[in-house]
Amino acid sequence: MKFEQFEQRATELWQEIPREYQSGVDGLRVERGAQAHPTLPDVYTLGECLTESYPSEFGGPDTTRSLVVLYYGSFWRLSRLDEGFDWEGELWETLTHELRHHLESLAADDALEDQDYAADENFKRLDGRSFDPFFFRAGEGLGDGWYRVEDEYFREYEGRSEVLELEWEAGHYRVHVPESDADVLFLSVTPLPPPLPPALCLVQTRPQGTMRLLRSIFASQRKVVQEYEVPAERIVDG
Repeated sequence: MKFEQFEQRATELWQEIPREYQSGVDGLRVERGAQAHPTLPDVYTLGECLTESYPSEFGGPDTTRSLVVLYYGSFWRLSRLDEGFDWEGELWETLTHELRHHLESLAADDALEDQDYAADENFKRLDGRSFDPFFFRAGEGLGDGWYRVEDEYFREYEGRSEVLELEWEAGHYRVHVPESDADVLFLSVTPLPPPLPPALCLVQTRPQGTMRLLRSIFASQRKVVQEYEVPAERIVDG
């Protein structure tokens, strides 16, 4: 998609968003250039919500103003890396994502920033880099130890067990845990029998006593993290 087509389609999609959701947004700007991630290769910022707050005793759209910016060059570079790149879908998702940033700024809600952090840390994990072993907790909390970071689901288990069990869409599954002394153990479930989600990781965290936890904090000790790929077997009732 050429820049002129991209800019026109972005404007059309922006106009489709109900005006009440654009309260406090000064407009949409489309830049030709790309916005590369400062540390992660082949990762580009597709858009940003530039927000400024003005001192006032009242909150709301009169004191918090935003500008949504799209980077055409970032879309173009990602399209070169992925033959199936969906320009239309990515454009709509980026617009609504950045608009949500603005709405959460009005509400002083950090949830989306937390999810962005979780997504960055998960990319580091998948790329074999050092990462925050508890990043998934900043993702979308689903309850009962479940978290979602973009398209990947995480299930946290505290304590050590040789077998982990989980429920998914009325199915009951069992995973055998490799022997490990790690503080945090990531178990990527593969292959994934249906109807399990397309990406699923079970995380086993080692409980720490008070003194060990304090020593870890004050000595700045890094957590020992290990990762394995494990199969899941479905448990048939009866």
